[in-house]
Amino acid sequence: MKEPEIVSATQEELDALLAQAKPTFSAEQYQLLEGVLSTFVYLMLKLQNAKTSLKRLQRMLFGHSTEHKQDLLGLSAQGGVEAGLIAAGLVTPEVAATQTEASKKPRAPGHGRNAAADYSGASTVECNHTELESGDRCPKCEKGRVYESPPQSLVKVVGQAPLGATVYKLQRLRCRLCDAIFTAPLPAAVASLPKYDSSCASMIALLRYGSGMPHYRIEGLQASLYVPLPDSTQWDIVSKAVPAPRAVFEQLIVQAAQAPLLHNDDTPMRVLSLMAERARIEADGVKPVRKAINTSGLVAVFGTHKVVLFFTGHDHAGKNMERVLAHRAQELQPAMQMCDALAHNVAGEFKTVVANCLAHGRRQVGDVAEQFPEAARRVIDDLALVYKHDAQCRGEALSAEQRLAFHQKHSKPIMDGLHHWMSEQFEQRLVEPNSGLGRALRYLLKHWEALTLFLRMSGAPLDNNLCERALKRAILHRKASMFYKTVTGAEVGDVYMSLIHTCRLCDVNPLDYLNALQRHAGEVIASPALWLPWNFPAQLSGGP
Repeated sequence: MKEPEIVSATQEELDALLAQAKPTFSAEQYQLLEGVLSTFVYLMLKLQNAKTSLKRLQRMLFGHSTEHKQDLLGLSAQGGVEAGLIAAGLVTPEVAATQTEASKKPRAPGHGRNAAADYSGASTVECNHTELESGDRCPKCEKGRVYESPPQSLVKVVGQAPLGATVYKLQRLRCRLCDAIFTAPLPAAVASLPKYDSSCASMIALLRYGSGMPHYRIEGLQASLYVPLPDSTQWDIVSKAVPAPRAVFEQLIVQAAQAPLLHNDDTPMRVLSLMAERARIEADGVKPVRKAINTSGLVAVFGTHKVVLFFTGHDHAGKNMERVLAHRAQELQPAMQMCDALAHNVAGEFKTVVANCLAHGRRQVGDVAEQFPEAARRVIDDLALVYKHDAQCRGEALSAEQRLAFHQKHSKPIMDGLHHWMSEQFEQRLVEPNSGLGRALRYLLKHWEALTLFLRMSGAPLDNNLCERALKRAILHRKASMFYKTVTGAEVGDVYMSLIHTCRLCDVNPLDYLNALQRHAGEVIASPALWLPWNFPAQLSGGP
């Protein structure tokens, strides 16, 4: 059978088609046509709510998911985006026209993405004139004199192995009579150093847990560059170097517990030892108490910096949140917690002020935008205005209290109107409660208080995107490496990923930071609070 062209249609379009076909077809043919279209609608509705087992079939019928407003609402690439933004009130027609013209301007040639100053790790070579000095007469006009001006910078880049090596060949002299051997000494600067410098652990950790490169790929890369480094050796290096990073990780847990706002979420993970243990329990006919294996991501937001923590194992995000909040000072008010509406994400023993992710609610409406375009447009347009207000608050650097007042003035009327409209859809029976749209609207109404916490409490975020972006570190690892072998391997990965991503959110170079921890491991283990990503430079400079 020739592959058909996938089409989509709303219920209104199908009803109109049946009405036109009824006078033309016989009763039997009409019933067949009606049954085919009903089956089509039923299948579409079922697929909208299908679980992961039907994900591939979902993708075949609906294409890859998207959350861009112009795609959800069917705006064309030529002018449709600008029209949609103007209709939503996000930009004025003049600004949209200016942006369109600016996007058409060709990029000036000879301008790269990075300036020479960005290559701070590169060595610098000073190139001076050999026949001309400052103060000499100008060779061109022979009247003026030349003087110093800012130098021109050119960047030359070469390829090299992530881990380099130096081979020291020590001369050996042998006595012909007694066979005594005299070996030349190593240079004093390297005589006491180990084979693998402490920076090796930092580089391997950055490649493995910061960029998602499995050990065997690093091994292949190093071998192709003639500096072999077996994967088992890599693990030995990073695992033996973990005590200092682990001490900082435990201190980051204590620091995160004091934050006024915490984000958390889960993503599935594979740990082979835990999976084997679960299989043994199930083989004995016993149902495992804990079956799921996850990596929980937790982001603590302070005024000046953020802390990212990862926890891999059977525990869900809520249980790991309890582990963190156990260190919270008793005199502090309950922390704000941003997560989606799953019960597993909520900390049970410790009280928190829960805010739910508005992007999750919008996503459910976006999933049915093709089948219910008018209703989806109403929800997406209203939420787009709210996000526009939040972006304006960030652009103007408003304080938490000013941001709350701004949202109460501009966003609250929009959200109140949206809540009233959604309630009317059910009260007036305009939407089927069990349809895809009905379930999406019921989700928003059910969790409305938590979804709109940003209208009542200063500092409350709109969504959990900050944590979801952090969890991409774990997802990258899962896609590239597939699994952790043991619980110990997962714990080492959590420690390094937490430190690396915390550095990135604090604008700290993670390689420099990990190198500092390794070079001062004894001091770090003794006083980890002094070696956090935002205060360790003071220890390096000998400051307080």
